[in-house]
Amino acid sequence: MAISEAFSGTETVTTTEWSMTTDTAGPDVQTDDGVYQFYLDLNALLKADKYRFRVYEKVLSSGTQRVVFEANFANAQANPIWVSPTLILLHGWDGTIIKIAGTDRAIDFSVRKVA
Repeated sequence: MAISEAFSGTETVTTTEWSMTTDTAGPDVQTDDGVYQFYLDLNALLKADKYRFRVYEKVLSSGTQRVVFEANFANAQANPIWVSPTLILLHGWDGTIIKIAGTDRAIDFSVRKVA
């Protein structure tokens, strides 16, 4: 099986939920099915910063997109590289990040796919 980087970049995250797949306000809808894992470099976070990462997906292709995974990060990170669990995504998914409190920070990200 091939492993590839489906999406990557750096985003200065604000209080607008931001899509890692379309570089716009999210969540958006991706239908490229696969096994995905999200990587975040949270090195920029400092005391009083709070951020939330979410993955959305549909159970049925005709269904409603809902949160299937969520992780919250606060303050400076002892281990700044964070990796999500591996998720099988299919019908209408997206990964997003948003600032809940603190200062806007530049976050590097990578969305990796097993095809």
